[in-house]
Amino acid sequence: MNPVLIPIFALLIPIVAIIANVVIKPMIRLRERKMELEATMVAEKAAQYAARTERLEQRVRVLERIVTDRGTDLAGEIERLRDERPLN
Repeated sequence: MNPVLIPIFALLIPIVAIIANVVIKPMIRLRERKMELEATMVAEKAAQYAARTERLEQRVRVLERIVTDRGTDLAGEIERLRDERPLN
């Protein structure tokens, strides 16, 4: 190896480190921020799906009560259950 190359490589190491610090760190921070935003959006969407699923389950429970309750007038039961339904 050429003895002149040793000091050149020795100087290149800190230069590369400085460039990496200036260029790569902001890129990593940007990617982390993007991932955080995506995680927030996914969590919000999951909460919306959970709320919708809960509403659908409530409706199914009401329909099950209507179908399994044989001793009542069906139209009257439907109207009574509509009045009970919480407003969202």
